Amino acid sequence: MKQSILIFFVYFSFIVFGFSQSKEYELIVPDLTNPWGFTFLPDNAMLITEKEGKLIHFKDGVKTEVKGVPEIYLRGQGGFLDIELHPNYPNNNWIYFTYASSEGKGSGGNTSLIRAKLKNNQLIDKQVLYKASPNSTRGQHFGSRITFDEENHVYFSVGDRGNRDEYPQDITKDGGKIYRLNDDGTIPKDNPFVNVNNAKKAIYSYGHRNPQGMEVNPETKEIWSHEHGPKGGDEINIIKIGKNYGWPKVSYGVNYSGTKFTDNTSLPNMENPIYYWTPSIAPSGMAFINSEKYGKWNGNLLIGSLKFQYLTRCILKGDKVFKEVKMLKDIGRVRSIVQGLDGFIYVGVENLGIIKLLPE
Repeated sequence: MKQSILIFFVYFSFIVFGFSQSKEYELIVPDLTNPWGFTFLPDNAMLITEKEGKLIHFKDGVKTEVKGVPEIYLRGQGGFLDIELHPNYPNNNWIYFTYASSEGKGSGGNTSLIRAKLKNNQLIDKQVLYKASPNSTRGQHFGSRITFDEENHVYFSVGDRGNRDEYPQDITKDGGKIYRLNDDGTIPKDNPFVNVNNAKKAIYSYGHRNPQGMEVNPETKEIWSHEHGPKGGDEINIIKIGKNYGWPKVSYGVNYSGTKFTDNTSLPNMENPIYYWTPSIAPSGMAFINSEKYGKWNGNLLIGSLKFQYLTRCILKGDKVFKEVKMLKDIGRVRSIVQGLDGFIYVGVENLGIIKLLPE
């Protein structure tokens, strides 16, 4: 009898232990609809943007809605988008946001970059740093991710707003671009088109479709970005100053109907992606693993899939994707990814919340 009990206990322990070790994630912030972006404050609290127009402060299991959020133009893919702290946040308290705004001429909206400070769960000292124009009632391709370089320049993306044949290749117009500003919203003197007549002086690179992932590679300090293709042709690019990334002149994708809009996958004076997906995975969110928490995964690149509802771990060799490993399969539409102050990776999943990725 005692031997039977011992065998059962060992078997039960094995099952429980095996289950706990195979668990891929832990739910940290439950019950979120579309956590488009999030970041960690120095006290390890989270600030989370809900696309519908809410900013949530989360700490010790308590959600508090932050007041004073700018008026959000909610349409299609547009809403409250990304959030990022200034690299020197402990000293200056600046928080940066992108969102769809109806400010300016014309009906509809376009992507705006704002900065503000947080005091008593309210945004104060709000400053609009950039507002793309013109407004449009189209519901697609607002972008928009934010990142900073080592010189505290702020970069942000704006999609082509569904007007692929006019905006991405025209540097006198917003849309289909990645922009660079000084942290106060002024134009850096060495931006590539500051001396070009009628050009949008904030442009850093152009020829983009709809970038929804952007991050500085912690090893090379280069800016990596990914963007949605149409039917096929999602891309990962390394963003270089003044370069043309080709959309819609070059693409590995086709129209949603299956017809071609270009025969070119490469052209002179246009940058080729370092990696692309066909069929499209609909990428959103991006983070490099820069932490010993994950052992051999350190240095890998994580990207979410909205379409196939998984997290892909891209194993890199230099500036190339050597292999992909699918994780968190069928978890839901992966929208945002951030490495926390504790070195763990956190993932925002639509209609679930924010989870912590557990090591193998």
